[in-house]
Amino acid sequence: EVIENLSSIAGRYSNLEYELNAGKRGSRHNNIEDILCEISGAQAGMVVNNNAGAVLLCLETIAGSREVIVSRGELVEIGGSFRVPDVMAKSGSILREVGTTNRTHKKDYENAIDENTALLLKVHRSNYSVIGFTAEVSLAELVELAPKHGLPVMEDLGSGTFIDFSKYGLAKEPTVQESVATGADVITFSGDKLLGGPQAGIIIGKKSVLDQIKKNPLARALRIDKLTLAALETTLRLYRDAEQAVSGIPTLRMLTMGIDEIEKKASLLRDSLKKIRDSRLQVDLVALSSKAGGGALPLLELPSKCLAIQIRDLSANTLEKNMRGNKPPIIGRIENDAFIIDPRTLQDADFPIIRSAIDDLLKRV
Repeated sequence: EVIENLSSIAGRYSNLEYELNAGKRGSRHNNIEDILCEISGAQAGMVVNNNAGAVLLCLETIAGSREVIVSRGELVEIGGSFRVPDVMAKSGSILREVGTTNRTHKKDYENAIDENTALLLKVHRSNYSVIGFTAEVSLAELVELAPKHGLPVMEDLGSGTFIDFSKYGLAKEPTVQESVATGADVITFSGDKLLGGPQAGIIIGKKSVLDQIKKNPLARALRIDKLTLAALETTLRLYRDAEQAVSGIPTLRMLTMGIDEIEKKASLLRDSLKKIRDSRLQVDLVALSSKAGGGALPLLELPSKCLAIQIRDLSANTLEKNMRGNKPPIIGRIENDAFIIDPRTLQDADFPIIRSAIDDLLKRV
């Protein structure tokens, strides 16, 4: 569905910034905003090119050169060495750390608030976890505290989700709807990762705050193109029905795939590879685990049935390098001196590609 919509938009004219009913210039945010508000419960919304951009834009608009209070345990670093303190510095706001790495209390925020405070910021640790002797202040507690001092509250959810994964036997992650329900002024999250759409930074929250953010000239510099917007809009439509989203969005389908289906896929691929008549090739089914990766669900390990592939007189590293160099590349991992392929992430059309790559390699070595 996403691909079909992209093809239609790319090959024809679109009403990206044109109001068909009014016959005049409109906003590229209108359609996407309606869907975001419908599925999240927020008053308003907009989209920029990625979540770091969303955080930057919100901080620059709301805080300016004033202080933003955030727990020391939430000063995360995301991929490519991009850190929350660095994004805050670029926005012009001043970081005010409170608490410790493992424990932050409500009184830490209260004691830090003064006349230069502009915002209370909550950052969800979506790519790592702190366990043991820990304490943190919930978003709901911050939302309760902030009005007493005339302050807004912002949450960066990172890899946000509209799906309650605990209903599918997975670890509980805070949903976008739950964050909105607390009354937070503004919430940011990624359009890819757990959401399963294209790279984008989504901003939702109270209309009064979003109106300010939309007027910031930086919003134009960070806006997304029509193809990304079309892909995201189509993905978000699926979330009108949770079951439709889980079955229709590849990321969600893979995360919630049952072990029986995985084992069936693994057996089919193993049988296909065993049709290659070469005594050097060994293919076994092994019980391993899948990890979500991509800056989301850091502790999640899903039971899986994987293929362990070995070629006699060829090291696992060499096998992995050759698979990575295939066209198209085949990305696996190495465990116990074997090249591992996890069928959880494979489409049916991938099976002949893998078989052909293994067959060609055996003919070359």
